[in-house]
Amino acid sequence: MNIVLLGAPGAGKGTQGEILAGKLGVPKVATGDMLRSAVKAGTPLGKQAQAYMEQGELVPDEVILGIVEEKLASADAESGVIMDGFPRTLAQAVAIDELLSARGSRVHKVVNFAVPDGELTVRLLGRAAVEGRADDTPETVRKRLEVYRKETEPLISYYQKQSVVKSIDATGTVDEVAVRVDEVIAVP
Repeated sequence: MNIVLLGAPGAGKGTQGEILAGKLGVPKVATGDMLRSAVKAGTPLGKQAQAYMEQGELVPDEVILGIVEEKLASADAESGVIMDGFPRTLAQAVAIDELLSARGSRVHKVVNFAVPDGELTVRLLGRAAVEGRADDTPETVRKRLEVYRKETEPLISYYQKQSVVKSIDATGTVDEVAVRVDEVIAVP
């Protein structure tokens, strides 16, 4: 099963994606984590992505799609993947549909994590303090939320047309949100 987790930065996609991947036994494709690892390692991809990330901008599609395509081709992704933070744009959504179609598959479910902006800001700034993330400053948080509204939020309508999206209230404890995710995904 291929599942997309949608929601603004700080909505809880990463945490819930880890939980869900463990329950379903499929890998979590978290492009943000992959990019941060590349930046930390100083790879050419990481250096290219770093300038975009530090300004709260989206990393170009060709970089992201290359990472995702490699993961989809891996043996551990044969039973599906949890896509956390990808796709982020309509072009990426169309591209992932094409990549999956070429493999005889599709996006089966989309979970949209709904969280008020005020709580998102508090979560992101708290995460920055705990994890030392340079890409979560007050300025970049504001910019990332603006970019999300413009570039990613339209994917909700895109997936609604495919009848695969369900929105959940992503406020509350990790366990409360996990129950809501399980209900939408129909996890046994």
